[in-house]
Amino acid sequence: MASLLSGLLGVLVATNQPSAASNLVYQKTGAKIEVADTNDPVEREYARLLEMDDAAQAEVDRWLTDTGTTSDPGTMRLRIQQRFDPVERAYKNFLERNPKHVKARIAFGSFLGDIGREHEAKDQYEKAKEIDPTQPAAWNNLANYYGHNGPVTNAFACYAKAIELKPDEPVYYQNFATTVYLFRHDATNYFGISQQQVFDKAMGLYRKALALDPENFPLAHDLAQTYYGIDPPRVKDAFKAWNDALKVARDDVEREGVRIHFARWHRTAGEFEAAREVLSLVTNQMYAVMKERVLKSLTTAESRTNSTTAPSVK
Repeated sequence: MASLLSGLLGVLVATNQPSAASNLVYQKTGAKIEVADTNDPVEREYARLLEMDDAAQAEVDRWLTDTGTTSDPGTMRLRIQQRFDPVERAYKNFLERNPKHVKARIAFGSFLGDIGREHEAKDQYEKAKEIDPTQPAAWNNLANYYGHNGPVTNAFACYAKAIELKPDEPVYYQNFATTVYLFRHDATNYFGISQQQVFDKAMGLYRKALALDPENFPLAHDLAQTYYGIDPPRVKDAFKAWNDALKVARDDVEREGVRIHFARWHRTAGEFEAAREVLSLVTNQMYAVMKERVLKSLTTAESRTNSTTAPSVK
């Protein structure tokens, strides 16, 4: 357990992102873990179980955020393990008495995945799927597992099944799109299409997710980012994607981040003055290093362009 929690510690120290279990299950599966009937004693106990899980993960997040890398890793691993152990016992106790509670199995699987025990998490998702084959979250979580551990073709099939069962859930399309994009070679063979068609498929899935959740800036940002990996570059489509992200940016920090990307694409298009103009709008210090890098790359790209277009001297 300690080595697994060491991995969790490394991830959390690196990201310092909130990871309350119920929120994570929604982010990863698209299934909110709502309580079906608050008058049902089993459901009330399930709700308390989720609260226990949330509280434990939130507390661990605070520890890691507060201490950063200053805490002794061994001590921190032990502290985390001791905080999570009662949550694991509570899940197991609940499921022993309620073995067909699908949502609890999905939540427990997410908990196990969060602490690095992905194979055990898979077992919970498999059991949830066996109990209720129409549960899309179980299929999506299995797809996530196969995307991380292989075979990735199983991930393609499971995401497709999740979408078939719940076609209005944007998270499923986003996960499917990301997996298709990342595993392009596998996707070409699995779907029998060219690499450019794989890009089209991934973009179509991303756009479907965004159509279902149009105000989701991180999703719009992810879609726009994928254009960096497409060869040959799709400059016009990239500008449109970043414009769409700009429209749903929630604050000046996000807007300035998008402008950095505008500058990069202007550079790619050979529009050097436009790139400098948009960079002049980036004033937040958090982007200072990135802005300087883009400016240097602009100078280099412009110099190369001028040297190739300058008339030769006879």
